[in-house]
Amino acid sequence: MAENATHTLHNVLTLRGAVVRDPHVWSAYLTEAIATFSGRTDVAFASHHWPTWGQDRVDTFLSTQRDLYAYLHDQTLRLANQGHTGSEIAEMFTLSPALEQAWNAHGYYGSVSHNVKAIYQRYLGWFDGNPARLWPHPPAELSSRYVEAIGGLDRVVGLAQTAFDAGDFRWAATLLDHAIFTNEHHQAARDLYADTLEQLGYGSENGSWRNFFLSGSTELRGSNFGTPTKTDAPAIMAQLSATQLFDAIAVAVNGPAAWNLDLVLDITILDTETNYRVTLRNGVLVYLEQEAREDAAATIRLQKSRLLALVAGDATSPGIDAEGDDSLSQLMSVLDPGDDNFNIVTP
Repeated sequence: MAENATHTLHNVLTLRGAVVRDPHVWSAYLTEAIATFSGRTDVAFASHHWPTWGQDRVDTFLSTQRDLYAYLHDQTLRLANQGHTGSEIAEMFTLSPALEQAWNAHGYYGSVSHNVKAIYQRYLGWFDGNPARLWPHPPAELSSRYVEAIGGLDRVVGLAQTAFDAGDFRWAATLLDHAIFTNEHHQAARDLYADTLEQLGYGSENGSWRNFFLSGSTELRGSNFGTPTKTDAPAIMAQLSATQLFDAIAVAVNGPAAWNLDLVLDITILDTETNYRVTLRNGVLVYLEQEAREDAAATIRLQKSRLLALVAGDATSPGIDAEGDDSLSQLMSVLDPGDDNFNIVTP
């Protein structure tokens, strides 16, 4: 079943960031799987969790998972059509008793709350229709204004302490978020914010939420987990196609630095015998597979492995056969540096 049916509510939108998945299509494929395999399947298994044995249990498991994603989708849209926003729907949303009682429908990984918001986002976007929220200040500027209006940092921390003592950790976190954005070095705010996030983490059934809350608490107390910021998987990188490498180059272009460049290059990948016309204008890199032509300002010939190194920022090592002007060096000069090119979102 791949990841289409596991022993938890999956993510319609991962907290790490991704394209919103379509729960309507998700449930339809589960319906197709049930129709195709029901009555003749002894075991169902996926890429996570344990197998489900027995025809009746498999049918029940797949049907519950199908109903879970269909219910999330349909009821979110029903409430949206009544004029409720994503955050409002997430607060008022209740699964049916049968789904609530099914362990494989619990939000250990995905959550009803953030999946509902994701479905709303998929159909209606980030704007909830309230014009006051169309053009707000960004977080730091907004927070400093809130803190000033409330009466200063100490006043905000005092209100947050009252909320914390009353068990209203969500409100305490909101207040302390503004405090930290105003002054990240305010120790009382950091300590109370860490305690607040810790309490929110302890109360989270959802593992992803718990990890975010407890990670934030740890960082506020001065530690971190040493999370790698650079890719170290050359065997995986080597499997990228030339078009994927050009996509990586395109999203690494520093647009403002490239506004005035007008470059035309032919880049020939020798081991695949393909040529790409690459242009950079208005800060936009465009590539198209086509035969090399004489009107290119520069012609570059290299192996795909050398293109991989070029994307990683290595423009000086041997292996590049270049003719024409310095368009390649101009292109390299406006790319965000080094291996970071592999750690950004690409199409």
